[in-house]
Amino acid sequence: MDTTDSHFVITISETPHRPPGRRHTASMDITIRPVRPAEYEAVGDLVTEVYLADGLLAGGADDPYAAVLRAVAHRAEHAEVLVAAGGADGAVLGAVTFAPHGSPYAELAGPGEGEFRMLAVRGEGRGHGVGAALVRACLARARESGLRAMVLSSQPQLLPAHRLYRRLGFARAAQRDWIPVPGVTLWAFARELC
Repeated sequence: MDTTDSHFVITISETPHRPPGRRHTASMDITIRPVRPAEYEAVGDLVTEVYLADGLLAGGADDPYAAVLRAVAHRAEHAEVLVAAGGADGAVLGAVTFAPHGSPYAELAGPGEGEFRMLAVRGEGRGHGVGAALVRACLARARESGLRAMVLSSQPQLLPAHRLYRRLGFARAAQRDWIPVPGVTLWAFARELC
């Protein structure tokens, strides 16, 4: 999908809803933009490393899903891969895949819905609003596309991510929970786009 003209510049000066006891971190300019072909391998590594570090790949580095996470070129061809670049050096701190209904990467989205998947933020980007900026960019893309709702799937143990989704207006949609492979249950979340 051609997203060369789609970009969002978001300046984060403070992360709202900071958990009690967490100290304030310095502000960071974050640019949300489509992934560049020269970044495909590095973004695939980033997403895979985050999934591994967060314990989301039951088979470790050899988990079959790791190959899907690394296939950024394929995702960029069939969906929209957005990255968050920030910090003093403009490094890629996070990535997400936006897939409208009909994309081979839309697993949960029905007609009139968009979906985001494979949201991953490096440790140095956490606590700076990078994840929220990536989700907001997906919401903006969905609105621009005329979609009426956004959905996502998440592993039940990702409680910090669930808090983020709820803050951004998503609610559990338990009737849409599903099992992609034996032993992995994914919780569904949905949000109407008014």
